[in-house]
Amino acid sequence: MAQDHTASLTASGLNLIAQALTIYDRDLRLAVCNAPFQQMFDLPNALVTPGSTFRETITHLAHRGEYGPVDDVDTFVQERVDQALAFEPHYMERTRANGRTISVEGSPLPQGGWVTVYTDISHTKSQEALLRARATELSDQVLQHTEALSATNRQLAATVSALEEAKRQLTQTEARTRLTTEMMPAHIAHVDASGHYTFSNRRLSSVIPDRPTDIVGQHISDALGVFAYGRITPNLARAYKGEASVFEFTDEASARRIRVAFTPETSGGVYILSMDITEETQARVALQQNRRRTLAAQMTSGMAHDFSNLLTIILGLQSKLSRIDGLPDHARELIGGTLSATRRGGELLNALADMTAGRAMRPAATDIQALLSDVQTLAQSTMPQGLALTMHTDIDTPHMIDPGLVKDSLLNLVLNARDACGTSGDITVTARAVHDTWLEFTVTDTGPGFSDDALEHGFDPFFTTKGSEGSGMGLPMVYDMTKRAGGDLKLGNGQMGAHVRLRLPLRPAPQLAGALVLLVEDDTDLRQHYRDMLMGLGHAVIEAAGVDEAIALTADLPDIGLVLSDINLGAGTRTGVDLAAQLGASLPVILMTSLPPGDPLYQTATQIAPVLHKPFDAGDLAALLQADAA
Repeated sequence: MAQDHTASLTASGLNLIAQALTIYDRDLRLAVCNAPFQQMFDLPNALVTPGSTFRETITHLAHRGEYGPVDDVDTFVQERVDQALAFEPHYMERTRANGRTISVEGSPLPQGGWVTVYTDISHTKSQEALLRARATELSDQVLQHTEALSATNRQLAATVSALEEAKRQLTQTEARTRLTTEMMPAHIAHVDASGHYTFSNRRLSSVIPDRPTDIVGQHISDALGVFAYGRITPNLARAYKGEASVFEFTDEASARRIRVAFTPETSGGVYILSMDITEETQARVALQQNRRRTLAAQMTSGMAHDFSNLLTIILGLQSKLSRIDGLPDHARELIGGTLSATRRGGELLNALADMTAGRAMRPAATDIQALLSDVQTLAQSTMPQGLALTMHTDIDTPHMIDPGLVKDSLLNLVLNARDACGTSGDITVTARAVHDTWLEFTVTDTGPGFSDDALEHGFDPFFTTKGSEGSGMGLPMVYDMTKRAGGDLKLGNGQMGAHVRLRLPLRPAPQLAGALVLLVEDDTDLRQHYRDMLMGLGHAVIEAAGVDEAIALTADLPDIGLVLSDINLGAGTRTGVDLAAQLGASLPVILMTSLPPGDPLYQTATQIAPVLHKPFDAGDLAALLQADAA
């Protein structure tokens, strides 16, 4: 808003100047002009709109006869453009087709471009001719006109000074605007009515990887690429019709989630603001899943308690019945069926309790190859002889995941694939990094694939295609774990069977052997305890009692390799979560707390950094630091 106000004041000031003024940028596109310029040459609005080219204006004037008869307009225009591109200061006077005489003075700008002043000097020229004709008879008038000319020259000098000051202010404003937009963690741009960029802050590649940075002059489809352009085309079309919009889409090539805002302008162009919201989306998904879990726990806890009591009573009564002598065989069969159904109900209640209990995520530095090997070892013994299980990954560095939950999830998916394949076929589990965004596990099989109902309801609790043999809780539990970790789970069918894609946020484990650790803890006794624990793991330690002190130390000591911080830091309003958010990706941060997993601050912390739940021992800490607890 302040920038718009400044631009408005500058434009109003330029319009008060009697001379016509134009400023073209280094590409000879109009940056600004005042009203006298349009009035002097009777130009249409399109040629005084910022972004119009010098070539278009000269061509228009040449065709209209401004320069008198011109045999070859294209050659004439090209000569003028070449002269302008030389960026040499110049002054000239010429008589227009309408008989008026103007002076043209051009001065180059430091960053490239032109500021040009056009002055109507017809009156001055006529006075000069009159003075020469009547020099003898009208000596007194000559003196008066000389004084008038001197006054005019003084006015011109003042005008030039004002123009130079305006140019200086415009240059400073442009520099400040450019610096501000370059510092924004977003891509800010403008496209004209034809879809070509007239401005960009060179941040496109930070939002959509592998895209160019210098895109001014390019068409938006070339700059964004085919896929991303196809996703924004409907909203861009509405923006050209005057309808503002804010929307999100996932860039398939980079797997990043992008938020875009289109703001139309009256001249037919569109302002664009786009941001990478991948991490925000991951945190939002995890928070939504936690909220769903909390609501489910509230709704089912009382019901599960009552049903458990009822099932206990049924089991007791049926057990008593089974001990009665003389019961017929068919009665004992009915009692056995009732006991079996009751125990099955208990298993379902336990599974439901596992889904709503809210076990805290426990991320640790995990060897992905070793994790897949463990899954294969656990699952191999259950495989029929004709069914092959293959694991594959090219990831050779540890990543921060909850190995227990991920292992359980993959084992669940593999066993589902086994049941679908029957006695023969192939099951393949792969793990790979998708750009710098996702850690992706894929389970594929050569079975019959998912049915339409399974694709639609596979994540619904108690939905099963296995009849009485299935609980319908396997996939929902995998889905729940994935969403709580900020990830995504997709079911699909390929050419030869089903495939399940499990994605988790990609968080490579920090390599911290012997690193200098900043310990942030407000309690003196606890700080001493954690310092001894870190030193026992081979780390040098420096200490801070609060967020401000910790930030100052990270600024002064570039050798810090890790921050270990409590979440609650005394009576201050800033927490360890604030510290982790402020440090961002510049330093790895591990948070520790005694808050319960259901606490909102605890849930927020898990989306930002790994969290150690107090009390913990050196082995728990070593798992995150990749150090030897011994």
